[in-house]
Amino acid sequence: MLADQLLVNGRIYTLDAQFPRASAIALAGDRVLAVGEDGATNAGRDLRALLSPGGTVRDLGGRCMLPGLTDSHIHFTRYALGLRQVDLTGTATLDEMLHLVAQRARETEPGRWILGRGWDQERWPEHRFPTAADLDRAAPDHPVRLIAKSGHALVANSRALRLAAITAETPDPPGGQIGRDDAGRPTGMLFEESAADLIKAVVPQPSPAETDDALREAFPRAWRVGLTAIHDVDADLALEAYQRLHVRSELGLRVVKYLPDRVLDAALTVGVRAGLGDDWLRVGGIKLFTDGALGPRTAMMLQPYQGEPDNLGIPTMEEEALRRVARRAVAGGLPLAVHAIGDRANRMVLDVLADVGSVDGGRLPHRIEHVQLLHPDDVSRLAELGIVASMQPLHATQDYEMAERYWGERCATAYALGSLARAGALLVFGSDCPVEDLNPFLGIHAAVTRRRSDGSPGPEGWYPEQRLTVEEAVRGFTLGAAHAVGLADRLGSLSPGKLADLIVLDRDIFTGDPMEIAGTRVVATMIGGRFVHGE
Repeated sequence: MLADQLLVNGRIYTLDAQFPRASAIALAGDRVLAVGEDGATNAGRDLRALLSPGGTVRDLGGRCMLPGLTDSHIHFTRYALGLRQVDLTGTATLDEMLHLVAQRARETEPGRWILGRGWDQERWPEHRFPTAADLDRAAPDHPVRLIAKSGHALVANSRALRLAAITAETPDPPGGQIGRDDAGRPTGMLFEESAADLIKAVVPQPSPAETDDALREAFPRAWRVGLTAIHDVDADLALEAYQRLHVRSELGLRVVKYLPDRVLDAALTVGVRAGLGDDWLRVGGIKLFTDGALGPRTAMMLQPYQGEPDNLGIPTMEEEALRRVARRAVAGGLPLAVHAIGDRANRMVLDVLADVGSVDGGRLPHRIEHVQLLHPDDVSRLAELGIVASMQPLHATQDYEMAERYWGERCATAYALGSLARAGALLVFGSDCPVEDLNPFLGIHAAVTRRRSDGSPGPEGWYPEQRLTVEEAVRGFTLGAAHAVGLADRLGSLSPGKLADLIVLDRDIFTGDPMEIAGTRVVATMIGGRFVHGE
């Protein structure tokens, strides 16, 4: 077989232990044919002899090339639709958030919903949750729903509460909580999915055409930051939308889709197993939740939050319920991806997964999503049990002040990338977008430096023993991600026979200043042998 494309004069990091560095790569169709040299040096194999008549040669100009990156925990449909909502990310005060809501209200017909997301009360001086009364001042003539940065809380205004029939008499749903004042009246805050569903039930859902259009607009944003694949954990709309686009050959990323636990019965009835699908769209397993998040202090804890002696978080699934679901999923060939943030939640998940066993002899491993706080006794257990640590390095640098405020000394094993790596756990990385930025280089930077882009909290970073090497961080977005879903035979490294998914960068992140990684620009992105961004 001959190559139809030859990319030469590069600094290629293959992530293949057999041939880790190269200066040229030969592609045939949608596959890597060979990696080697381009004739500029005497070392290795000169790939120019493989080029077919009429094949193209592209000079990389000495730039760095990596395998395409995978975001292993993303809510991509939610992100795409959110691009059309009020973006509250980074608002520094409650008043700034209300100003943005009022501005959207002036542009919106009275009575129509105003939707937004991304606010974070921990960034505001008063550290308090917003209320319906706050929103009423900004948008008295519209129902308003604003989702918190964590995704585990929202605030609604009075008009929205009335539409949802949420009153002082409305009981807290199982696994959720309605915020109330001293008199028991709803404040507008709703914590966790079951409570948020009370509002969701009355919010008009986007049409299939609107969802598809939003995804088409979002794909180029992913390509521009080097993403070629995602492990999607969205619950609603997503799988149906991805299938529609795939049938029309319009799916812009390779998608491994995790299904919400509420569809487990249906999946088992028709025999859906992990791996069903193709190289563009396939089933990954079942996604479920055991607790909340740090931001709203609903993550499930072994000991109370600092300053809140009665708060151990909110269990969104009890241990026996998790065990029942896990046993059925494993029997049906569906590994679990379990959201666990607090140390109590992580311990519970580890205990349950130790009981239920693996899928396909562990080739399709279970995952814990986030693993944000572990008790020291539990750090080694993921590796011992063959459970994937699916983590988001950017959470550590974005959350460290809040973590110290509410977890204190327990932070020594919070976002414990280094400890987990040394224990031998398989680490896979994502963004949790839209909770954090889509850009994986921000995650790589956070994993390597444990610092924000402004240098805080200091030269050594936050708990520097948890830093990773650049290669370890990149592996979490490439080969580790492929192993986690049984795709290491075709993704994750630039190896002969694997799919030709690759990216070209404006700098060599392996040799430069680690603090500069966050500013990395993706010059070109290729999926399946075709450039989708740059050239």
